[in-house]
Amino acid sequence: MHADLSRLTHRPERHYSAVVAQQGRVQLDADANEQTAIQLFRSRTLAADLIGRHGGPQGATGFHVELRGGPHELDDLVIGGGRYYVDGILCDATRPRPGTPVPTAPAAEGEADPAGTDAPADGTWTYWNQPDAFRDPERPGDRLPSHFPYLVYLKVWERLVTAAEDPALREVALGAALPDTAARTKVVWQVLPLPASELRLDGDNPPAEEIHAAFADWAREAAAPACRLAARSRRPDHGDDDPCLVAPEARYRGPENQLYRVEVHEGGTAEDATFKWSRENASPAFPVDALDGTWVELASLGGDDRLSLHVGDRVEFVDTAYSSRCEAAPLLRVEEVDLPGRRVRLSDEPAPGVGRRPELHPFLRRWDHQEPGHHRTVRRGERAGRLRHGAVPVEEGGWLPLEDGVEVYFETGGSYRTGDFWLIPARTATGGVEWPTDPARRPLLRHPLGIVVHYAPLAWVHGEEAVPDLRYAFRPLATPVQAADDAAAAPAGGPEAPDDPYGTATPDSDDGGTGTPPTGAAAAHPRSQTTAEAEAQVDETGVVD
Repeated sequence: MHADLSRLTHRPERHYSAVVAQQGRVQLDADANEQTAIQLFRSRTLAADLIGRHGGPQGATGFHVELRGGPHELDDLVIGGGRYYVDGILCDATRPRPGTPVPTAPAAEGEADPAGTDAPADGTWTYWNQPDAFRDPERPGDRLPSHFPYLVYLKVWERLVTAAEDPALREVALGAALPDTAARTKVVWQVLPLPASELRLDGDNPPAEEIHAAFADWAREAAAPACRLAARSRRPDHGDDDPCLVAPEARYRGPENQLYRVEVHEGGTAEDATFKWSRENASPAFPVDALDGTWVELASLGGDDRLSLHVGDRVEFVDTAYSSRCEAAPLLRVEEVDLPGRRVRLSDEPAPGVGRRPELHPFLRRWDHQEPGHHRTVRRGERAGRLRHGAVPVEEGGWLPLEDGVEVYFETGGSYRTGDFWLIPARTATGGVEWPTDPARRPLLRHPLGIVVHYAPLAWVHGEEAVPDLRYAFRPLATPVQAADDAAAAPAGGPEAPDDPYGTATPDSDDGGTGTPPTGAAAAHPRSQTTAEAEAQVDETGVVD
């Protein structure tokens, strides 16, 4: 969450059910954000407990997948509209219908209708135009596999959207400066292919139970965090500097409260991974108006000197597609600042495909690590060393200084994923950082706060005309209210249970979330059914039992 936050205080293990405001107290963003987090955690946990790992409402189950052949080996997938829940998170694949404009003069014969749209008549997305995947046919890695079989799955996570990316979030009534207020979190879903070799399955068309089990193992490994970090504050050797600004005994030497963000830039093993850090949670962002080579024209250079851009700053060129793909392009250096023209000159042009499309709302995000020897680079306690593609190389098994006494420690043997991050609040009142410790006051190693990714299987593609459905559907819980006369005549034990009672989307939880059908007594009264079975039942009877 690259937002201007004081800190994040939600801790599910404390089992708080609500935030209670008190009169006459200071209102903090952390309290309001914790209330939102509590509500989301409760609602999504409830949905996952009732539905299971994944499932959609019967009659409106989304993400039905059909294979569509295309030219030049560019096959496509048609993604059916509807809703689907993954670990309690609602994903909606329904494509919004375009609005109806006020009629104008009719177009001349042979001219295109200005009110036309490229949205299909049935309101569906496809693999190539799905809203948050940004697949590029020119990238071989983005194309669908050319060999059968392969699995189509749903990848889901959340990311933050600020006014730099969505200008409609700004309230123009607040004045010409157009200050931003609150940010938004967005559920991102992507329909992606997975070669069968990744699942280690035999045969072109294994049973659905085996596919579910193999995918559950793959998803568990893909989602599991594989690196940990600890943080601390330590009084540096030059702790007597600026005695009037910072208490001599303070371990954190910064003059202001900060929320440090440490984020993995390039993933991989420790030998290849890099990270970046910001003292402002990477919230300083500068919307781009125009790009001309290495010169970037900005909508604003920031509200004050502390949050603006200076020569030597490291910046990341970002747009909606770049954020949604979780990529790691080289970080660039600000070489020159033109204040009257609101322009900056960067050390190199942005990566291909980033920042060239205004509809994707490009912007620069400032990071605060620096290359030693440049302007504003030598801060108290900053580590020496060279940057790699503009980011700091990961070094495991030792404390790495950031600045002003703040240090981080990467556990040995970690595996790093682009976008994973940790937040470290630093406070002048205590002269330290807020980080959990053991009784001996040793900092504890913690997994990243995010990115938390969720997965669900959708279809198994083993031929042009063979796309078995792997989704699940759940039925409504509501039943007709029993009339008073019928209730009085019913036996004391209550009405006899129907043969197929309403249930949840997936089998009981003892299957480990793999979707394996129940056996024994559970099979005699199934609580769930696949989407194909549910649709077939509706087609045969015309109603849902």
